[in-house]
Amino acid sequence: MTPLRILSIATLFPDVARPNFGLFVERSLRALAAQPGVQLTVVAPVGLPPFPLSLHPRYRALRALPLQEDWNGLTVHRPCFTLVPRLGARLNPAAIARAVLPVVRGHHFDVIDAQFFYPDGPAAMRVASALDLPFSAKARGADISHFGHDAATRAQVLEAADKAAGLLAVSDAMRRDMAAIGIDASKVAVHYTGIDTARFHPGDRSRARATLGIGDAPTILTVGALIARKGQALVIEALPALPGVHYRLAGAGEEEGRYRALAARLGVADRVHVMGSVANADLPQLYRAADVVVMPSVSEGLANAWVEALACGTPIVISDAGGASELVASPMAGRIVDRTPDAIADAVRSILASPPAQADVAASLDGRFDWDRNGRELAEHLRRCAVR
Repeated sequence: MTPLRILSIATLFPDVARPNFGLFVERSLRALAAQPGVQLTVVAPVGLPPFPLSLHPRYRALRALPLQEDWNGLTVHRPCFTLVPRLGARLNPAAIARAVLPVVRGHHFDVIDAQFFYPDGPAAMRVASALDLPFSAKARGADISHFGHDAATRAQVLEAADKAAGLLAVSDAMRRDMAAIGIDASKVAVHYTGIDTARFHPGDRSRARATLGIGDAPTILTVGALIARKGQALVIEALPALPGVHYRLAGAGEEEGRYRALAARLGVADRVHVMGSVANADLPQLYRAADVVVMPSVSEGLANAWVEALACGTPIVISDAGGASELVASPMAGRIVDRTPDAIADAVRSILASPPAQADVAASLDGRFDWDRNGRELAEHLRRCAVR
């Protein structure tokens, strides 16, 4: 087989300072690298604020990252670019491209892969132009729902889409969202995420709860950053209508203080448990310990937490966001609900009253989410882009 030399640009990629940062991207690229004939180089640019803010202790670990390393079998370069927090979104693609080009000049590639549509896509477009190469970009969620609509970044999203040799989307719903902002849907292929079924699979709920020190009370769970878009406030507001139900929030973020205050005001603080960031290795037990995973997000592509929960045999209650209907096609998988506390409470009560068998929940995935398939499809897509 003719070798396929791929340069992948991924601004969301784990490192020793942020081991949970973009784990699904790393896993997909490992699956890609395992495909026959693939030669993969990963560039994971690291954003740092302008000097002297970059000297702040919070950035010390990022400044100390090696410029090149072997990361779980992948060759990873980590050049730094100047990141202007909150204000510099429109500047990031050009800054990333300037950081990437000195690293890759003199190396030979057939195609460039951008793991996110923004900022990675417009950055890949610039690098591809400089190196006279085709490129692809993948849409995952906020890179379209936010940056595809923001006046400061929309033009770059559309330009990258127009110039790309091929495009990917994490769900068919995301493909439709891309078309809605003017992207040619005929260029977009749906590329589902994968799941490690050796780790994420059904297990004994009582044993999982004992391992985690969780009691016997009905337990609902959200996995994700504590940010308004994820909708954890709605779940807290549903708790007064769910007496005895405990709510665990696995994640950290800017809304933690507001969520704690809300729980106290509603008199449910003793049933709301903020866990902070949970290591990926601990997530399977946490999913198994929960009766229901509840995630009423404003927007998603196709959330990895949805797939992970179902693979562990735990039904989900989610909003009609992104690829929700592509996962929840039967009551065994859970419910798609309006983003209101009453609708969330009704769905949780329904599942708790008649819980589906874990094996039936896991079977609802129907083998669609597999890392080897993910890697194989990505390699085939990038080969087509290289030919174009």
